[in-house]
Amino acid sequence: MKDNFSSRSKEYRKFRPGYPPEVFQLIRQHLTACDSAWDCGTGNGQVAAILSDFFHLVEATDISENQLKNAINRRNIKYSVQPAEKTDFCDNQFDLIITAQAVHWFDFEQFYSELKRCLKPEGLFVILGYGLFHSNPETNRIIENFYQNIVGPYWDKERSYLDQNYKTIPFPFQEIKTSAFEQQYYWNIEHLLGYLRTWSAVKHYEKKNREDPVNKIESSLGIAFGVTNYVRFPILLRMGKMDNIDH
Repeated sequence: MKDNFSSRSKEYRKFRPGYPPEVFQLIRQHLTACDSAWDCGTGNGQVAAILSDFFHLVEATDISENQLKNAINRRNIKYSVQPAEKTDFCDNQFDLIITAQAVHWFDFEQFYSELKRCLKPEGLFVILGYGLFHSNPETNRIIENFYQNIVGPYWDKERSYLDQNYKTIPFPFQEIKTSAFEQQYYWNIEHLLGYLRTWSAVKHYEKKNREDPVNKIESSLGIAFGVTNYVRFPILLRMGKMDNIDH
């Protein structure tokens, strides 16, 4: 698993989008119990904090110690630095295993092996994520050019799984059909620019070229976006159970 998010971890917590409440309502409908959950690749604890409202205990793991230092604290969230593919959890421990905006970084075969070991036979597995946002047409044009052409060569190959809406990720589970969700915000231009600077491709560009690529579009984006405007993120969601897996 790659660690692309230890730098600017405070900005990650401040600027990254979340997920609509309806997603977690749907997840709760498919749970058989709410004793223990594992949020794998928790980052800043964004999802773990929501799970803590209805789970007795949330184990939240990440390989980035800096991310965990800036994570949301709750009495029933236990953070630990552990890779997705090998943990110290017990067999059949979790009612829910969830990974948000992270599964594309994992070694799928090793992660699924660990997941099958740790998930209860009747447990639920959920993949969450979000795709490239949309706004007004001129903003979309600038962002698309920035995404594809300016920082495009600096995306890790794993980014393609997000571009394909997580549909090409191996998913050896009995899949549960889900509705389409989106998350909309009204952001000011400073928040939008801050969000762009959390992109892993932006960080790779900066490291190689020793300059911030967001500066290249800041002026034109400010004109197109205005002081405040809407941003709309498509939510990527896959859910499944272990029914068709030897456990």
